[in-house]
Parts: sequence; C-alpha cells; structure tokens
Amino acid sequence: MARDSQAALVALNRFGFGARGGASGDFINAATDPRGFVKAELSRPSGVLLEAPALQSTPQLGQAVFEYQAQVKQAREAAAKAGGPAEAQPQQVPADQKPDAKARRNLSLNMAAMDIAGQPPEMKAADNATKAAESMQPNAAAPPVAKPAPQPLNVIQKTFRAEALARLQRATLADCGFTERLVVFWSNHFCISAAKGELARMWAGSFEREAIRPHVLGRFADMLKAVEQHPAMLFFLDNQQSLGPDSRAGQNRKRGLNENLAREIMELHTLGVGGGYTQEDVTSLARIITGWTFAGRQGQLGVPGSFVFNSNAHQPGPQVLLGKTYEATGVAQGEAALADIARHPSTASFIATKFVRHFVADDPPLGLVARLRDVFVKTDGDLKAFATALVDADEAWKAPLTKMRSPYEFLVASGRLLARVPEDPGGYLNNLNLLGQPLWAPPGPNGFPDTNAAWTAPEGMKLRLDVAAQMGARLGNNIDPLDLLEFAASDAASVETRRTIERAESRQQALALLLMSPELQRR
Repeated sequence: MARDSQAALVALNRFGFGARGGASGDFINAATDPRGFVKAELSRPSGVLLEAPALQSTPQLGQAVFEYQAQVKQAREAAAKAGGPAEAQPQQVPADQKPDAKARRNLSLNMAAMDIAGQPPEMKAADNATKAAESMQPNAAAPPVAKPAPQPLNVIQKTFRAEALARLQRATLADCGFTERLVVFWSNHFCISAAKGELARMWAGSFEREAIRPHVLGRFADMLKAVEQHPAMLFFLDNQQSLGPDSRAGQNRKRGLNENLAREIMELHTLGVGGGYTQEDVTSLARIITGWTFAGRQGQLGVPGSFVFNSNAHQPGPQVLLGKTYEATGVAQGEAALADIARHPSTASFIATKFVRHFVADDPPLGLVARLRDVFVKTDGDLKAFATALVDADEAWKAPLTKMRSPYEFLVASGRLLARVPEDPGGYLNNLNLLGQPLWAPPGPNGFPDTNAAWTAPEGMKLRLDVAAQMGARLGNNIDPLDLLEFAASDAASVETRRTIERAESRQQALALLLMSPELQRR
C-alpha cells in the first residue's frame, strides 16, 4: 500500500490540486489506478469548458464596459456643468488613525480565512447573542455611528468577481484537477493582465474561457490563433494601435508599427529566446498582423468588442518571415504565419521544456523534454496527446515532489481539503494579492514565475503561515487534523508530519501545521 499511496500523492499533487476532504474518496481512487485517475479527465473534453448564465461573451462584455464608460463620462460632465465636483474625493484619514502594516495584513488574512473556511453557524449565533446582551447593559457604551452603506459594485467589478468565482469553484470541485491545472498553465503562458485597464479587467475571464479552455485538449495552433486574435490580447499588447506605415491609416495619421504583440508571440508564446528569429522577423510579423484589432464602442468595423480585421490599417504587400514569403492575403496572411510558427521545431522545444518545468522540476529532465517535444511534433501540436505523454512518462512519477505550490494552488488545495466551496471570491482575491499572485494580473507579459525561488522567500512563507493560522483558528475546533492528513496523504505522509501534528498544542495549531506541511505545500 505504501507504493500505491506515494503514487496517489503524486497523482493528486503533481497533476492536480490535492485531495478533497469529506467523503470523496479521492486518495483511494488515486491509489487504485494513479495514472488512470489523472487521465480520466482527459477523456472529458467538454469538462474543460466553463459556462454559466452569469458569464457573458467578450463582445457582450465589451458593449457593457463601453456603456459604463459613457455613463461615467456623462455623469462627470453633468457634475462639472452644475458646478459640483466631477467625482467624489476620498476622505483623508489622519496618520495616527491609520492601521499599521501588520494590522492591515491581519485584516486581509481574516477576510481570506472567513472566505475559505466560512463561519460556523454556532459562531454566528454566539456573536449575535453577545451583541444583543451588550446592547441591554445599562452602562453599555452608545452604539457606534452607522457607517455609510457600501457602494454597489460597478459592472467591471461584478464581472471580474463572477469570473473569478466560477474559476475557483471549478478548481475546488474537480475530481483530480488535472485539466484545471492545464488551464492555469496555458493561461499563464498566454497571459494578459487585468491591471492594464478597465477593458483588460472586464475581459480577463472571458479571454481564458474563449481562447484557452476550448483548446486545452485540442491543437496548439488553434489555441495560438484564438489567443492572438482575442480582443483581450490585442488590447493588452497594444496591437490596436499598430498601423502599417504604408497603409491608408498609417499615412493619414503619421503613425507606424507597434511591435509588442509580434515580439511576445515569438519570444514568449512560441519560439522562445534563441529560437532562431531576428529583429527583422519581429518587424515583419508586426507588419503582417497590422489591422488585427477589435471593434470599438461605435461599432463601425463590427460588433463592439469583437475581433475585426481593419484593412485600412494593414501594411500592404508580401512579407518575408523566417525565410518564407507570405503573400498579401489580408487577415489570412497573419493566420498562415501563425500556423507555420506553431509548427516550428523551436516552438516544440520551448513548449516542452516549459511544460515539464511546470509539472515536474525546475531543472526539467532532458529525456522527458525530448520525448514530449517529439510528441508535439509528430501529432502536429495535439495538446491532449502532449498531456497524456507526460502522465505516461515514468520520470513524472519517480521525481520527488519538490515544486512549491503557487499561492493560487495553495489556496485551492486548502479549500479542497477543508471541503469548502467558495460562495464569494473576495477573500481569495484579497489573499492572492497579499501573497503576490493577483488573479489574472502577472507583473509582465511573461506571466508569473514558475520556479521554487519565486514562492519560497521568507516573507512569502511567513504570510502563508499567517493564512494557515487564520484558517486553523476558525476551523480547528470542528476538524480533526489527523483525519485530514489521511485524506491528503494517507500512508504517504511522513513520520515527521504526523509527529508534528500530534504534538501540536491545540487542534487549531495542528490544522495550521498540516496546511503548511510538505504534503500540502509541495507538488
């Protein structure tokens, strides 16, 4: 059973988000057939899609944000004409009344713990009883002045939170979570940043739903095309501002190329640094994809918020890219170029290396990288075959669990083990900000880092411990940490972890130590 338990731990942690607490039987199922348990999700392609009534398409969301921006503009103009302030100014809080950094951090941690752990009904009842008793005391202090009602969320905030909640719930409820891990990998590979502006924040979730999820078990070339033509990516990397110097729009506006998207396609999305391209190739690709944009609020080129090809902005004539000439065929010129780049040998090597680094080790086994590269080439970028080859590889099961979970993976794994399906994303979002991985908002176009060094800094680990301690304080009385350890690792749990939990001074402390154990932190 020990060998099966260790394989089950690899199945759940390396390929998934960890075992779920409760009566799910994840560990038993994984121990019975570890590879089959992981690969089962690959046989359900529709299970990768994320659809819900509250989740709208990118054009619908674009129309909504354009209308919202117009309303805000009208309100400001009306206020200015009336002689009032254009917008409310935030009240200044005296320095001596501001919470210090530790207090702010603890407040955020409390919010996160409440969201992940939930407040038991008996605690709510006790709180209400205490407040009622205090209000009946003859010498009780006067009740505090009622605070102003919180402002309603605008459409951008509502949309972002709805998208975040749908993603979190799917990851929490998934059997193994392998396909959700694939979504996270590819979404970070082809990343945008919600911090770019209102449109980016509005489209962050729909970008992942429309450009990533449908192709996670499909073809890389199809995902590449969907990503580079999605309005969120075009906006993030400014391609709507790129004009062919010899195009009608370029000559009229005296503006030229913006090479951001072309550069990142080659450097980060496909060939990789040292992949055989030159600056001339970047410039050529930038010319090829001029005119790739999205329709604005006026809808002159198409449905607002949809991908459109603006021939007036497209650089005319044939272009030479990576030694091949692409004739002037409009939008098809760029699509043909992307299809060829997707099949380039450097793309296969770059993707295989990054994939193995994510799932297996910071220093990816070269033999495994070569095998996945060959699968990528032979199957024309079939990503289901690519993922299956990883699961079938012995190296992926024999390598020790040394990768540190990212903050997102840590929070989802904790929620799964505690059997808490989030009903509100607020605490998770706050906690991700605190731990340095704000949802859909990486620090640059290269995404969040994927090495241990990025997530093992002392301050970051201290914050994780604070989060674990808050969850332990809220749930420890109602949960047996040793029972949870059985769900999480069974016989694969180390003697040191068992002894540490057994020697804890309280159940709350024991739960916190469990959440910080290698069995929960490593994948």
